[in-house]
Amino acid sequence: MIEVKKTVKKQFFSSSISTLVFAYFLLHFQYGFSQLKAIITDELGNPLEYATAALYSNDGTLVSGVVSQTNGVVEINNIKTGEYNLEVSFIGYEVYKVVNLSYRKTLDLGAIKLTLGNQLDDVVVSTTQKTIINKIDKQIYNPKAFKNAQGGTALDVLKNLPAISVSGNDELIVRGTSGFVVLLNGKPTQSKPTTIMAQLPANAISSIELITAPSAKYDPEGKAGIINIIATKGVTEGVFSQLNIKGGFPSTETYGNELAHQRFGIDGTYNVNREKLNVSIGANYQRNDLGGRREGNVYTIIDDVFTGLPSTGERSFDETNYNGRFTLEYTPNTSDELSVGFYAGKRSKKRLADIVYFNNRTITPQGSTNITKLPSYFNHNLRERKSDFILGNIDYTHFFQNKSELSFSLLYEYTLLGGPTFNQNLGHPDNAILYQDEYNTNDNPLYGIRAQVDYIFSPFEGGEIAMGYQFRNLDHKGDFLYERRTSFTDPFVMVPAFSSEVNLVREIHAVYGQLSASKGAYAYNVGLRIEQMNRDLMLKDKANTIDDTRNYAFTKAYPSASIQYTINDKTKAKLAYSKRVARTTTFKMNPFPEREHAETLEQGDPDLKPEFIDLIELGLDRKISDNTSAFATAYYRNTKNVVNRVNTVYSNTILNRIYSNVGNAKTFGIEFGTQLKFAAKWDGYFGGNIYHYDLNGSFDNRPVNTKTTVYSFNANTNYRFWDNAAVQFSINYISDRVTAQGEDSRYYTPNLSIQKSFLNDKLKATLQWLNIDLGVLDTNEQRITTWRDNEFFTTTNYIYEVDMVTLNLSYIFQNGKNRSNFIDSEFGKREF
Repeated sequence: MIEVKKTVKKQFFSSSISTLVFAYFLLHFQYGFSQLKAIITDELGNPLEYATAALYSNDGTLVSGVVSQTNGVVEINNIKTGEYNLEVSFIGYEVYKVVNLSYRKTLDLGAIKLTLGNQLDDVVVSTTQKTIINKIDKQIYNPKAFKNAQGGTALDVLKNLPAISVSGNDELIVRGTSGFVVLLNGKPTQSKPTTIMAQLPANAISSIELITAPSAKYDPEGKAGIINIIATKGVTEGVFSQLNIKGGFPSTETYGNELAHQRFGIDGTYNVNREKLNVSIGANYQRNDLGGRREGNVYTIIDDVFTGLPSTGERSFDETNYNGRFTLEYTPNTSDELSVGFYAGKRSKKRLADIVYFNNRTITPQGSTNITKLPSYFNHNLRERKSDFILGNIDYTHFFQNKSELSFSLLYEYTLLGGPTFNQNLGHPDNAILYQDEYNTNDNPLYGIRAQVDYIFSPFEGGEIAMGYQFRNLDHKGDFLYERRTSFTDPFVMVPAFSSEVNLVREIHAVYGQLSASKGAYAYNVGLRIEQMNRDLMLKDKANTIDDTRNYAFTKAYPSASIQYTINDKTKAKLAYSKRVARTTTFKMNPFPEREHAETLEQGDPDLKPEFIDLIELGLDRKISDNTSAFATAYYRNTKNVVNRVNTVYSNTILNRIYSNVGNAKTFGIEFGTQLKFAAKWDGYFGGNIYHYDLNGSFDNRPVNTKTTVYSFNANTNYRFWDNAAVQFSINYISDRVTAQGEDSRYYTPNLSIQKSFLNDKLKATLQWLNIDLGVLDTNEQRITTWRDNEFFTTTNYIYEVDMVTLNLSYIFQNGKNRSNFIDSEFGKREF
């Protein structure tokens, strides 16, 4: 007789996707052996990977346990005939129990559907939330464990991950490189990662997956791997609505900036989920300004003439984002799923640099006492980057009776990129004197399309084969206009040498195949992806002296493999290999200079090659106790055609920044993390990364040899005052690092957050003190220095806002489970 009962699991190991818990094997030998099979699914019939199936004897002794495969299958072999109790569990779902289970041969229980219980969003503060879960191919992080990010964006969440650090210019660095790809709900994007993170509210994120050695089913882009953002999703029928409001208190330090900086935002989600239909509507508005200043010094040496330009002044950012999203998911039966989505919005980021250049001088010859003073001047530089976009997608999946599935996905995007730069060199202190007034702008419409078909089937028990085809096309047109005048009464005149047309067409065809399987203590996958890429870059200047097309094409294989071995119920080891590519953006291939500010031009290389990467990693994951765990991963990355931004001298007062392939690099490193439980109400997390970087190559007929060892760490500690109130302190740190032509100084940001829940957890209030400095810590500062012997030297200390205080309120109006699953930009954000 089989009796089925369900009980609600009271204690959660917090993760939005899954938990990876292996039961301890204790085999009791009696009369013979039997086998048990089942498929673990959610209420809609979707397989649940890494659900736990534990078999107990009638006296409560744990006999055996396994975790489900990617297709939801569990199989317990070599079990003594007799009577047992089976318990199936998965994070966030009710525990499913089968008691008095009696069998003496193979028994197939069929599909076991788990019912969603309390989701992570509903867990009160008193619940211990697991920060990280390690799987064979990824690390999964719980964003709600980082209270300093709540009410912020995905970028604020990522700053807490051990393998990730953030520079003073908000550049995300993964294992020492900024070349990685962002996915949203597993869908690829071609966007600049920091732009994606700044758009997505942290409240809408269920989990973040860090995939450092991706398999063949993923796009091979990103030399540091993939960051997959999983939007909050549930499966219980009902209505869910949530409103989040963020407000910033007045700045404690103004840095003499022209305008007061504003920080506020609002985002909301309304989700209706019925048996066959799921409709989601979302909207978001954010204003996120950042005050600051910069202190710099630059000198050049041309024909033995030294020219020096010390400077100081404002460097601040005003950023505005707003968008709306709509998604409809229709499931007419258990065999078909259809999803349609639309996403549209605007974004703008203004960077103001009002800089005074003082004590300017020339020394002829250099090193002599023959000094000529130059007049001081004031540089007003305002650069704005805009993006208006609209995109839509349609996804369809069919599930066959033999458990195989066929899926099709189509995405189309139109984005209008652009934005002007104003650059004025004025007298100082008399700003009415005009030395030079420059204006450059560009219109960059982008058209992108991606079509993909995938087929997944199981050729044998415990195995799965996935194969597919993908087509991607990017058509990016650019019209760049550069104008100049020397008197306020004169009209602007176009500068032909800096005005141009740059058009990029890139087409990619890809096929892949991948086998995933598990047997006993081993789980593995092996795959191969083959891509054919063709790139045409068309260049034309306004003077009609250049009309050129550069073609670059190749066909390349991207193999991948990984294996995980369960040493015992507390320890797992993994080994992985992945071949990657980092493609170049249109901006980095534009050879026509663009005036960034008074002392800098910036241009690309039309013959820039993509970077090709081979990555190997070896990891160990150890569960020390129920509340304490640790992991460590050693990695090696070999990169060919490294792309760096390097400087040359354009004139005695202007440097030219150029993107170029400068050589090959090797990186050896180890990342690690541990979750600790100090007391009943006190826990903490510490993660770090240390690596050695060795770059060898050349630029402009000079050798480039860079060796550096860098370390970074992220840590937080939490203390719960009572069940619905807690305080968290966190710190993010990256050490000094050597670059191709200089060095970047250390950078760190400490933060403090206090969270309190009200109205039966419907309302959550989070008070944040960000970038704690108190006037003594030099928080949120970074000095960047580059030089070339006997040519130039430049150093700039970027000082950004500290002691920022914000209040975030989140209110759930209706308590159904949020199943919103919005699409995101495939092409435009990366170019933005």
